[in-house]
Amino acid sequence: MNLKLFPLDRQTCSLSMGSYGWTTEDLVFLWRAGDPVQVTQNLQLPRFALEKFKTDSCNSKTNTGEYSCLKVDLLFRREFSYYLITIYIPCCMLVIVSWVSFWLDANAVPARVSLGVTTLLTMATQTTGINNSLPPVSYTKAIDVWTGVCLTFVFGALLEFALVNYASRSDAHREKMKKQRKQWEMEHQAALDAMAADGLLDDRNSFAMKPLVPASTEVIFMEDGRDRGQQRNDGMPTETCCRTWIGTYTLRSKRIDVISRIIFPLVFAVFNMAYWSTYLNQDDDTI
Repeated sequence: MNLKLFPLDRQTCSLSMGSYGWTTEDLVFLWRAGDPVQVTQNLQLPRFALEKFKTDSCNSKTNTGEYSCLKVDLLFRREFSYYLITIYIPCCMLVIVSWVSFWLDANAVPARVSLGVTTLLTMATQTTGINNSLPPVSYTKAIDVWTGVCLTFVFGALLEFALVNYASRSDAHREKMKKQRKQWEMEHQAALDAMAADGLLDDRNSFAMKPLVPASTEVIFMEDGRDRGQQRNDGMPTETCCRTWIGTYTLRSKRIDVISRIIFPLVFAVFNMAYWSTYLNQDDDTI
C-alpha cells in the first residue's frame, strides 16, 4: 500500500484469474462485452469505498507455452470522514486552545505554563497514537505533515510565553528604574529648593548642581530625532496604522501577545489552504 497521501489516498486491489494447466491452444479467457464486472449494490466496507474498476488481460508466456489470464483492478477510496472527526478536528481544537494563552495576563505564569504544557503533551500523544496505528514507512505521509505542523504551532505558543515572560520582567525592571530616577530627581530638586530658601545657593555656586543640558532641550532633541527617523528620503512619513495601533501598548510583553493573536491564526489559516489545496488536488494514477 502506498500511504504517501494517507488518509486522502486511494488504494488499488488487483485480482488475477488464469490457467496454468491449459495453454491458449486449449483454453482462452475473455471478458464479457457488456458489464463484465458486477458489484453488489449494498456493498459496504468499514474504511473504503469502491470508486471504479478496470479490466485487462494478463497472459503469461513460459517455456511450456502461453497461458490465458484475466485481470481486474479495483480502485478503493479511503473514507475520510472517520479521520476528519478523530484526527483533523481534534488537532485543530488543540491548536486553537493553545492560543488561549495569548489572551491571559502575562503575570498568570501557572495558568499559561499549564495550558501550554498540557496541549503540547496531548498533541504529542495523539501523534504517537496515529503513527502506531500505521505501518512504518520511509517516506512522509500527508498525516505526518498535518500533525507535525500542528505540533509546531502548539510548541510555538509555549515558546511565545517564554518570550512574553522575559519581556514582562524586562518591562518591570525598566519601570522600576524610571521610578527610582524620578524619585532621585524629586529629591534632588527638593534639596536645591531647600538650599535656595536658606540662601546657600546663588548663581556662582549653583553651576555644579545644574545639568549641562536642560531637560527641555533633551526632549526636543529626542523628538526631533524620532521625527527624522520616521521620514523617508522623499519626505513621506513611514508610520502606518498598524504601528500606531501597536504603539498604543506601552509594555513590550503586551505587544508580543497582541501580535501573536494575529500572526498565529493567520499563518495557520494559510497552512490549511496550502495543505488542503495540495493534497486534495493530487490524484493517484493507479488506474
